[in-house]
Amino acid sequence: MKLLNTKYIFTATALLSALAVQAQDTVHYSGTTVANVDYHNGQLAPVVGVHSQQVFRANREHPEEADGFGFTYNHAPMLAYWKNTFYVEYLSDKVGESIPPGQTLVVTSKDGNTWTKPVVVFPQYKVPDGTRKEGHEGVAKDLMAVMHQRMGFYTSKSNHLLVLGFYGICLNQKDDPNDGQGIGRVVREVLPDGKYGPIYFIHYNPKWNESNTSYPFYKKSKNKAFVQACDELMANSLMMMQWVEETDRKDPIIPLHKEYKAFNYYHLPDGRVVGLWKNALTAISKDGGKTWPNATRAPRFVNAAAKIWGQKTSDGKYATVYNPSEFRWPLAASVSKDGLDYTNLLLINGEISTMRYGGNYKSYGPQYVRGIIEGNGVPPDGKMWVTYSMNKEDIWVSSVPVPLTEIASGHANDNFAQLPAGKELDKWNYNSGLWAPVSIDKAPDGTKSLTLQDWDPFDYAKAERIVPESKVLEAEFTVIPAQNSNGQLDIEFQDAKGQAGIRLAFDSAGVFKGKAGYRYKNFMKYEAGKEYHIKLKMNVNNRFYTMNVNGKELSLSLMFAPLTSVNKIVFRTGDVRRFPDADTPTDQSYDLPKAGEKSKKATFYIKSLSTKGN
Repeated sequence: MKLLNTKYIFTATALLSALAVQAQDTVHYSGTTVANVDYHNGQLAPVVGVHSQQVFRANREHPEEADGFGFTYNHAPMLAYWKNTFYVEYLSDKVGESIPPGQTLVVTSKDGNTWTKPVVVFPQYKVPDGTRKEGHEGVAKDLMAVMHQRMGFYTSKSNHLLVLGFYGICLNQKDDPNDGQGIGRVVREVLPDGKYGPIYFIHYNPKWNESNTSYPFYKKSKNKAFVQACDELMANSLMMMQWVEETDRKDPIIPLHKEYKAFNYYHLPDGRVVGLWKNALTAISKDGGKTWPNATRAPRFVNAAAKIWGQKTSDGKYATVYNPSEFRWPLAASVSKDGLDYTNLLLINGEISTMRYGGNYKSYGPQYVRGIIEGNGVPPDGKMWVTYSMNKEDIWVSSVPVPLTEIASGHANDNFAQLPAGKELDKWNYNSGLWAPVSIDKAPDGTKSLTLQDWDPFDYAKAERIVPESKVLEAEFTVIPAQNSNGQLDIEFQDAKGQAGIRLAFDSAGVFKGKAGYRYKNFMKYEAGKEYHIKLKMNVNNRFYTMNVNGKELSLSLMFAPLTSVNKIVFRTGDVRRFPDADTPTDQSYDLPKAGEKSKKATFYIKSLSTKGN
């Protein structure tokens, strides 16, 4: 019996050792932090200095404010950087996922903050009447295609930028556009002046060819450089891996014929290639992506059916960005020194704005993240740039400082009038919407200030400053509310998980107040256009805080919730959001009233913030 037990123990030990060795040679997570989906931010500590910018905001009622069409399903953005310009491509359907008509658009930016209006690069496409799909009883009649692509851009060795899309067919709302029975992949060149060349098909699916499609085959182009770039693209195994879902599953152009979704990759120092797919599937190719072993789930990575992004960062480390839950929030990053062992979990975007329009398969949260794949440009700032959709409705971009860290380098000493131009917010995190922007602008007295504006009924502007973790904290800040009859500015003191212990507010009734348990404590009336210099001292041990406003001492106050420490000061132009949560119904079938309308504009100027503590 003892021998038998010893044998089993030996076998189990060997098996565990083998698994441990295997885990070391594949992407895996060795950290201990996990996301709590009861909170939109997952209670994760944010990467210091992340700037998140909304680049497209859907609007059905006022399409001129959006894309000119009023389409409200916008998703699957892709990102490239070429000739000092950011390019974001995204697909768009009128109401819901895979319900025609569909099209693909591009927005661009020189600085990552100010973005152009969307331009249609692949327009709506008519499916020939009578078209059928094997295994489906439907027949196309007056049907438009939908677009579905896992690859957006390719930069050739001769520095020609191609933009690509895929025309798929959905015969009903449950049909699959990437079942290998779509029409084919289209391509056009991005020209140096920002315009686009003609549309061509670069690859057809079975049953489709130049005789029954609306655009010519790329070989017909007289632009030799364009044809050469297309040929070069299709000779690249790693590029072709991104085509696997839409292309016929048996197509010899695809290196791996498996039902894996949303491929991306990066190279390890030894030349091997790490592949990543949905559900945190991963594999390593030893021959540059020409062949692959079967993928397995990356040990201890938590990721559902949303995309996962991986890349080498400018400091020589690696980062993966994904939703670390069975939901599509929060958006987080994990860092690895060697591209295999990921050791932490930090927040990129923990906001979920209100979904304004219901639709087929519209999921809540910041999701379907993509960065700049190898070869598609390197922004000069050394940051990691990623793009994603919010609620499959709006498109966002985040810039992430490298190295990624959650640790503040020191306390705040931010007098914005004295900080170098363009560097004022380097140590700040913000979420800036097109209707709720965060910027450096002039205060009424003409000096530079951190400016939060808001005319969005469904979202808010937010800026936060991470400081060293403190049990006793002193903060001084100066605020000028431009109005006192609408809008609000909440000021919160939070711990690393985003839990607030103090909340102050300039409310819409002209009252400066603080949260005190269930209720608010009114401190004073405030005036529009007047400067308020606030000194606050807090101690988490006894939970008391004191305030002085413009030289006047206010009554002693008590934190509304206990904290063990403070390391964030948050300025936000709206209430705390707790919808959706883990128990919210999956699909939203309804639109919100006045979903495309604006609220009355509110503006708050923050001239300075300084802190000290221990």
